Amino acid sequence: MELLLKHKSIRKYQKRDICNEDLEKIIKSGIRASNTGNMQLYSVIVTRDNANKEKLAPLHFNQPMVRQAPVVLTICLDINRFCRWCDLNDADHGYNNMLWFVTGVIDSMLLAQNISVAAENLGLGICYLGTTLYNAKEIIDVLKLPKGVFPVTTISMGYPDEDTDQVDRLDLEGVIHEETYSDYDDETIRRLFEYKEKLQSSKQFVAENGKKNIAQVFTDVRYKKGDSLYFANKLIETIRIQGFEI
Repeated sequence: MELLLKHKSIRKYQKRDICNEDLEKIIKSGIRASNTGNMQLYSVIVTRDNANKEKLAPLHFNQPMVRQAPVVLTICLDINRFCRWCDLNDADHGYNNMLWFVTGVIDSMLLAQNISVAAENLGLGICYLGTTLYNAKEIIDVLKLPKGVFPVTTISMGYPDEDTDQVDRLDLEGVIHEETYSDYDDETIRRLFEYKEKLQSSKQFVAENGKKNIAQVFTDVRYKKGDSLYFANKLIETIRIQGFEI
């Protein structure tokens, strides 16, 4: 719990490699995560080669840690391997649909979180890259992913070269619901997000972007509706290209 409560995203890394033995321990810890039916519908693409990082970097909006990290892991849902095994055993599978796509995403994220905690336990720093889904089609091409395999998230990993502050989180009151979901009234919503609005960083973002409040920074600058619709449609198309019926 102490390790989990101290988590920080690390985006700057020392020029120090991660040995194969430690990386194997980390990924082995990852695959001990819970998964559906012990089918392990995931794969991990390990990128160490600088030339391949250069290919991936623009697809992650050129975030510096993609090039700087000694190891970049692309976590993929993978029904290809299990379906191939079924084919060899005359087992009629039906896993190329929305249910199993979502199942693969869940299993992949459980794997990813175990990997992250295991890495931090060895003194490494990690950062999740949410950009993976935005440019999944191009990442598929770079990593040569066959049908049935889809990139879900990416983790940059290395020995920390920075000591950052922890990012704010909602109070438990905003997350926990006893027995059934208790919807929020306006007063509760204002109280829950008041801390975020009062942060100096939030006030700075508001001023820099000429907005009235931090909520508008999220909706008008960071995650715009038009961008969301564009990438959502692109994502749906790519899911279908990879052989999933949705």
